[in-house]
Amino acid sequence: MDQPTRLFDCLPLQLSRNPDAVMLSAKENGQWREFTAKEVAETVNHLSAGLLNMGISCGDMTPEGRDKIAILSKNRPEWVMVDLAVQQIGAILTPVYPTINVKELEFVLNDAQVKMAFVNDEELYLKLLSIQQKVPSLQHIFTFEHVANAVHWKDLIHNSSPETIDRITSISDKIGYEDLFTIIYTSGTTGTPKGVMLSHKNVLSNVLSSIESAFLEIGVEGQKALSFLPLNHIFERMVTYIYLFAGTSIYYAESLETIGDNLKEVKPTLFTTVPRLLEKVYEKIMLKGMELTGIKRKLFFWAHDLADRFELHKNQGFWYNTQLALANKLVFSKWREGLGGNIKAIVSGGAACQVKLIRIFTAGQIVIMEGYGLTETSPVIAVNRFGKAGRRFGTVGPLLKGVEVMLAEDGEILSRGPHIMMGYYKRPDLTAEVMKEGGWFCTGDIGIWEEKKFLKITDRKKEMFKTSGGKYVAPLPIENKLKESLYIEQMIVIGAEKKFVGALIVPSFGNLRDWCKHNGVEYTTNEEIIHHPKVIAMFKDLVESFNKYFNQVEQIKKFELLPQDWSIDTGELTPKLSLKRKVIMEKYKDAIDRIYA
Repeated sequence: MDQPTRLFDCLPLQLSRNPDAVMLSAKENGQWREFTAKEVAETVNHLSAGLLNMGISCGDMTPEGRDKIAILSKNRPEWVMVDLAVQQIGAILTPVYPTINVKELEFVLNDAQVKMAFVNDEELYLKLLSIQQKVPSLQHIFTFEHVANAVHWKDLIHNSSPETIDRITSISDKIGYEDLFTIIYTSGTTGTPKGVMLSHKNVLSNVLSSIESAFLEIGVEGQKALSFLPLNHIFERMVTYIYLFAGTSIYYAESLETIGDNLKEVKPTLFTTVPRLLEKVYEKIMLKGMELTGIKRKLFFWAHDLADRFELHKNQGFWYNTQLALANKLVFSKWREGLGGNIKAIVSGGAACQVKLIRIFTAGQIVIMEGYGLTETSPVIAVNRFGKAGRRFGTVGPLLKGVEVMLAEDGEILSRGPHIMMGYYKRPDLTAEVMKEGGWFCTGDIGIWEEKKFLKITDRKKEMFKTSGGKYVAPLPIENKLKESLYIEQMIVIGAEKKFVGALIVPSFGNLRDWCKHNGVEYTTNEEIIHHPKVIAMFKDLVESFNKYFNQVEQIKKFELLPQDWSIDTGELTPKLSLKRKVIMEKYKDAIDRIYA
């Protein structure tokens, strides 16, 4: 087959390679149900035909003229089948986070003039139904699960006909490399959601460069990947197309809670994650280590301390290497078994990952490939490679092939290349704000080069603040450093227009309870723990021990401990688990007032 020019070209490619290879898989009634490339292609064609028979069309092929179809669902094979079916008839898929609030959902559906929607289950069906009256364009809602009084997605397949299937090719032949592929609304941490328009060229260039630059080394063809990051985010969706073009079978985790079990069942070669989930894996491992006693506990922490000293590009001598090999045999082999026993690499994105975590996992023969990008950059700008020479701790790796980066005078990362979005849907004003002369896109992130090759993100431009003394503080490096502590789960650094830097800290309560047990602290609730003088004193010492890494202005002078984890449900985290700083500052205004009282 010639060089692919559209994302749905992965289907004929898979069929020409091996029509019987497993393409997609998910659990149905407790068993893994596998779909071959041949089955997927047939379903996709019937779906496309069903959509055409419902009047869905590519219109005049302009972004405004093409029909939009929304999808609100967890990851499942049907998600990808709908994506491919919509693409090949020139309509536009507009994925939406299932957890989106109703007000934003109404805005997105109206802004995109969505004509049809696919939802996962009854809960999402009712959510959509509750606002259907306020979205005049929305004509049909289909469900993936069987829901009373709702139309099941398979009814669309039964609505296809041989004549309509014959029409698909003539429509798909009109779709080119530069044409719009999807509109993704970015989560509204900056106010109203913006519709990012990505073309086949944007995402496909990223897919093919990623395969060549990073994935071929891993050897992903014929392997299995586990998928659990939301498909409506560009990171997981782009990686899906890496798998589909490279011939990797995708298995969908049942939920975030079952990832541990699903890893053991699927035994994948790789998966993608966000740092927050990697931190959770690490915390679970550490909690198990804390529960050990005697020689087993000693062995666990001996191995952990060895890994904590690991360097990627420095030979630490015969004795260290011998000990690490032993630690890998006795301790880290169990960690790898916990991830299915077959893991070669974990690709991390969406936020900065703690260097300590990457160091420890790497020492335990689990390669963490941290990358960087935005929805507007389709998404990858840079990524650490699988091979040791292309990886540096604390950086997001070398640039992807075909991607250009320039650092502005203030250190802001500007990027240019085939991966830069077409613009914001119906918002040329907002597009003009982020695009500079010469086709450079402003990322809003601050960075530096290491060894002239490895990009390092030092902060978000918007998140840097000035103290009342006029000194700039970048909160991100401080937060990431302190989160290396076993006792800090989440935190936010504050101090804009204030005399000194403060922090709100959510303790890692699992580890803290273990500490309380060994230090004679009695309590019944989290509230009691965080107000116990011994606990406060311990955290004071802890913060003080980290302050030495920062200059005087950046050091945390006062902090408040909080009793509850931040989550998507309680509103402090975005769906990709980044902090919503504005929400946290408003919600914990009393605690902040106490810091600066």
